[in-house]
Amino acid sequence: MKSKILVGLQFFIIFLMILPLGSKTQHLYSGLVILGLGIGIGLLAIREHKRGNFNIRPDIKENCELVTGGIYGYVRHPMYLSVLVSMFGVAVIYFTYYEFVLFLFLLLTLLAKLFYEESLWQCHNPAYIAYMKKTKRLIPFVF
Repeated sequence: MKSKILVGLQFFIIFLMILPLGSKTQHLYSGLVILGLGIGIGLLAIREHKRGNFNIRPDIKENCELVTGGIYGYVRHPMYLSVLVSMFGVAVIYFTYYEFVLFLFLLLTLLAKLFYEESLWQCHNPAYIAYMKKTKRLIPFVF
C-alpha cells in the first residue's frame, strides 16, 4: 500500500508540474536541454534492465535480478535521477515559485520512495549491501 501511495503522489506532482497554468515559458532552451539530459539518463537505465525486471513501484518483483551494470554502476536509482533531472528541466521552462515548490515535493516523495525501496532490497538480496558500498544513491560520487 505504501508503494502505491508513493507512486500515486509522484505522478500527481508530475501532472501538476506539467500543467502550464497560464505561465509562459521563461527559459525554454535551457529547460529543454535539462529535460533531454533527464530523458537520456532514463534511457540508459532502461537499457540495462532485462525484460520483466522493471517495476514502477518500489516493491521487489518475484524473480527479479539486481542490476549493477552500466549507469547502475554509478548510481543505484538512475530512474529516480532521470525523473528529477527531467522535472527540474520543466521547472526551469516555467520558472515559477509554484514549479519549484512542486519540485521540492517531488524530491521529497522520490527520496521516501528511494529509502523504502532500499530497505526492501536489503531484506531481499544480501548482495545489495555490497552494492550499496560501491555506488551512490542518486548523484554519482556525491549522494
